[in-house]
Amino acid sequence: MADPTTDTRLSKSRRINLRATSRQEDLLRRAAEATDHTVTDFVLDSAVDRAQRVLADLRWFTATEEQYAEFVRLLDAPLPSTDKFERLFARPAPTLTKNER
Repeated sequence: MADPTTDTRLSKSRRINLRATSRQEDLLRRAAEATDHTVTDFVLDSAVDRAQRVLADLRWFTATEEQYAEFVRLLDAPLPSTDKFERLFARPAPTLTKNER
């Protein structure tokens, strides 16, 4: 059964207007061509995929009392070693050049 959120054969009755830079539009057009999709289908498929991943991270999860107790125990347990993290966080943050922003 097809996923109704990404099936392009379904009738599309809603319009979403977007503004993009010429660079963004060119990139989307080239990617759509490379994947043999229309720009609309490429953008919608990409946006729906991302939306599903974002919302999946926000779902509630259920557990038994035993599972929850084990989860809390693991969260409260000290890390085996934080030396690597401490060295990483002690390093200066990289700076972006004007062209990378």
